[in-house]
Amino acid sequence: MHVDTAPTDDLRWFKSSYSGSSGSECVETASLISGMAVRDSKDPHGATLAFSAGAWAAFVAEVQSGRLGG
Repeated sequence: MHVDTAPTDDLRWFKSSYSGSSGSECVETASLISGMAVRDSKDPHGATLAFSAGAWAAFVAEVQSGRLGG
């Protein structure tokens, strides 16, 4: 699977509204040409995960269904 990405400095990142208030569970996402990028907001220069649009949609559907727990 290939996901087209831009340099992470060029992306517009959004912090999840579900991130913990303690600041220890922060996730940010950014739209890519063909999917989504995810990173730990405490380490913005660290690793970034890239997901195809289909994989991201499947993940969001699972979260919304409640099947992932939490």
